[in-house]
Amino acid sequence: MKDKELRSKSPASKVRLDKWLWAARFFKTRNLAKQAIEGGKVRYEGGRAKVSREVLIGASLQIRQGYDEKTIIVKALSEQRRGAPEAALLYEESAESIAQRQQQAEQRRAMNADGAYQNMRPSKKGRRQIHRFKQQGLD
Repeated sequence: MKDKELRSKSPASKVRLDKWLWAARFFKTRNLAKQAIEGGKVRYEGGRAKVSREVLIGASLQIRQGYDEKTIIVKALSEQRRGAPEAALLYEESAESIAQRQQQAEQRRAMNADGAYQNMRPSKKGRRQIHRFKQQGLD
């Protein structure tokens, strides 16, 4: 009985992937982490991962969140969710990943500056023009 209590109080030596992602603050809940893993948004050492996969120190993870994809290296293990400064110590993002994310963000900003995706719905004037165009084809 004492042996079991000691193991539970010792630093985390075995941590599930979903629990680690939650503790490292990549996802707000363990359920969201689980859904991301099952949906193929999280890759462990280049391959698909399972929710119950044990995370090892030094392992590389690719995490896709929205438009961003991060490549991180696990630096420490934790089963407890703590503040953001402490959670940031659990992993390190690779320099290539940071550069790639910044480049993609700049490209998205440049596309939005063109106005291509700014107004997805037509204005009132645009709607009238669309209706006129459609009615011309029916005559």
